[in-house]
Amino acid sequence: MSTITAIRTISITVADQAAAVDFYTNTLGFDVRLDAAIGPDLRWIEIAPAGADVSLALDRGIVNGPADSGVRFTVPDAEVEHAALAALGVAVGEVLRWEGVPAMFTFDDPDGNRFYVVEDRS
Repeated sequence: MSTITAIRTISITVADQAAAVDFYTNTLGFDVRLDAAIGPDLRWIEIAPAGADVSLALDRGIVNGPADSGVRFTVPDAEVEHAALAALGVAVGEVLRWEGVPAMFTFDDPDGNRFYVVEDRS
C-alpha cells in the first residue's frame, strides 16, 4: 500500500515567476512557502494563503508534456515510497534532490497522467 497522506501542491504554469510571485503575494496576500534555485534560471516557488494545507507551485515548465497533472502528493519518506511504488509495478521517475527543496519523484498512472510525490519536511 502507498503511504501518501495528502495533496501538497498543485502546479500552475507561469510565464514569469517573479511577476507571478508579485501578483500572488502583493495582490492576493499569499505567503511564499518555498523559493529555491533548482537550476541556473529556474526556481522552485510555492505560494499559499496563510494557514492553507495545499499550495500552488509557480512552475515555469520544469516538466513539460501533455499528461503533466501538476498534482503533488505528500509522503513521510520519498525513498521508501519510491521503492514501494516501484515494487508495485508503478512507473516511477528517479528521486530528485536540490538544496532547500524536499526530495521528490514522479509517477505515471496507467493512462499516462504524471503525478509528483514530495517528502513532507514539516
